[in-house]
Parts: sequence; C-alpha cells; structure tokens
Amino acid sequence: MKRLFSFLPVFALLTITACAQNAKPSPAASAEFKAGNATIKINYNAPSVKGREIWGKLVPYGQVWRTGANEATTFETDQDVKIEGQLLPKGKYALFTIPGKDEWVIIFNKTAKQWGSFGYKEADDALRVSVRPGLANAFTEVMKIEGHNDGSVSLLWEKLEVIFTVSQ
Repeated sequence: MKRLFSFLPVFALLTITACAQNAKPSPAASAEFKAGNATIKINYNAPSVKGREIWGKLVPYGQVWRTGANEATTFETDQDVKIEGQLLPKGKYALFTIPGKDEWVIIFNKTAKQWGSFGYKEADDALRVSVRPGLANAFTEVMKIEGHNDGSVSLLWEKLEVIFTVSQ
C-alpha cells in the first residue's frame, strides 16, 4: 500500500505535464448571432499575436487562409442569407479568406470539415465576396470574430478589423 501512495505524486505530475502539452495554444472560440430570422454560428480557433508580425508575414497576403488556427473556421446558417448582398444558401461552410493590404476576399466553401486550408479547393466555393480591411479601434492580441445583431461580422486581430455584412 505504501508503494502505491509513493507513486501517486509521480503519476499526478506526469498527468499534469501531459495535459499541458496537449493544450491548444489557439483555443476554440465561437460567435452566434441573428441576421433577420437566420441564426448564424461561427466556430474557429483563436491564435494570438505573441509579438509576431501578422499581416503579410505569418498570414501571407494573396493566399488562402483558414481564418484562424487549426481546423478551418466554420460558418453555419439555418436559413438562406445574403453576404454583402449575394445569396448564400442555408448550410455549413468553411470560412476562408484571402487577406490583402487593400482588399480581402471572404470565401464560403462547401467542404466545412477541413484541417486548415491544406485541402481547400476553389471548385468547392459556394460564394466569394470582397471587402476592404480597416484599422481596429484597439489592438487585439487574441483573434476574435464577432457577430452583431445589425448583421455585421467583424474579424479583429492585431491592429486590423475586417467587416462583412449578413442579411436576409
């Protein structure tokens, strides 16, 4: 019995270490809001700046980005909606972006379950819209996607804010 109790502290330390190593540095996050009668759900993993140069470096300009970390960000709507005035049928989509200095392309891809953007295929895009990025009101260390009941969606990270509209 004494032997069992002498191993418990070692076992506890190993368990804590293993759990810490498996923790995601970019935690899961979500946004849920209404656009008209439609319920919108966005699920993503939120990376941190951590002193890195983000735009044009960590996230290259002109390339498809998973819009977060780990699995591709998903965008789900229970009714047909319009994104920047263009029809997006109800369903669940991977939400990709192509960042640029002066323009961002927002992509809704029919293959919702993907790891990053490695399996991305343009042929599976349901919709693409273009928006202009802007400066955020404040620095955002941990990437955040916010849905607002006025139908706007904001992506905030570092000193940047990208907004697109969702309506019925």
